[in-house]
Amino acid sequence: MNQDLSILQLVLGASWVVQLVMLLLVGVSIASWAAIFGKLFALKRVRSLNDAFERDFWSGTSLNELFSAAAQNAKRAGPMERIFASGMREYQKLRERRIQDPATLLDGARRAMRASYQREVDAVESHLSFLASVGSVSPYVGLFGTVWGIMHAFTGLASLQQVTLATVAPGIAEALVATAIGLFAAIPAVVAYNRFARDIDRVAIKLETFIEEFSNILQRNSSSGTMTTTVAASRL
Repeated sequence: MNQDLSILQLVLGASWVVQLVMLLLVGVSIASWAAIFGKLFALKRVRSLNDAFERDFWSGTSLNELFSAAAQNAKRAGPMERIFASGMREYQKLRERRIQDPATLLDGARRAMRASYQREVDAVESHLSFLASVGSVSPYVGLFGTVWGIMHAFTGLASLQQVTLATVAPGIAEALVATAIGLFAAIPAVVAYNRFARDIDRVAIKLETFIEEFSNILQRNSSSGTMTTTVAASRL
């Protein structure tokens, strides 16, 4: 009894329920890899834009010049630059209303930056929940296909007078393919989720640090009454 137990034959020989589970898992796996590569390139771009703006910020350029450049480059700006623009915009609006209290100016700018920070973090975290769901649910979906396949295999063997390993093996192997595909979908998703969560935490910490540093600069500028001060030496 030479039976073809290749993966393709096992998939084709499985029951329609198991095949449906396999098809679902393959689709989820493809979507998961697309999300992984998309997030990989997105985080690389975010880090690059943040680093470029941070270099410009501490290079000695005036705040007004930085704000003007951020306003012109709004669509292509990175998270840090958009947070800076939000804080500067609110700060200037309050000054235009002739509000001179440093605490009021700083509080308004910080609230604007915090709101922008939350939007940026939410955007960077997009698709992470999908990867988490794939990593946690896929093995159970594959296990469901396996249980159903084994149940179907043993139901078919009930009418046989003599059952040997050769008659049982194909049905069980067909069912186990569903679990294998489930693990194939889940493992990369879990690894990618953990990696991206760590990278996003680093980005978020860097943005929070920038908010605090920029708030200190705004506080000093509120006391001096000018917004043309460069920030190259403010970090020292």
